[in-house]
Amino acid sequence: MSDLGLVAWPPEPIRTERLVLREPEALDCPTFIELLASPEVHTYLGGPRPRDELEREMPEVPERWPGSFVVELDGAMIGQILLRRAAEHRRPAAVGKADLGYLFLPKAWGQGYAAEACAAALGWFDGVLPGEPVVLTTQSANVGSMRLAAKLGFTEVERFHAWDAEQWLGLRPPAT
Repeated sequence: MSDLGLVAWPPEPIRTERLVLREPEALDCPTFIELLASPEVHTYLGGPRPRDELEREMPEVPERWPGSFVVELDGAMIGQILLRRAAEHRRPAAVGKADLGYLFLPKAWGQGYAAEACAAALGWFDGVLPGEPVVLTTQSANVGSMRLAAKLGFTEVERFHAWDAEQWLGLRPPAT
């Protein structure tokens, strides 16, 4: 199993038709706070965090680690993509695999940005760690996330109950 920590980071910004995926910067802090405090964003993620707590705890520059991308549209952050190793996971099928996560501001929903950004991040991942599968977990009630998982090539491994809801675990086989 390869380690994301050994990947050259940060990569050059990844450009898609409409978006740029790049490393977090200090100017992104207000948007990170907005994402983490948003009740809409956290409907299926256990609820938002208190804004005042986030403002106290947010580092001057958001944490940077291999696989953490800011998604930018027209020079402004609209979301975040995370690809990280699932060292510990509630499900044995996911342990040790790369885990895809994403958060987008509600104003960016329904326009295909998440699909475009996730596809670009997965393309980067396939280039730096070829042959590695990726997992994704979402609440089965999160219809948008379920649609996105299917569009990105994830197929169901199992459903399980956690965090007071049915969860869906999908697997994207390694790129060949």
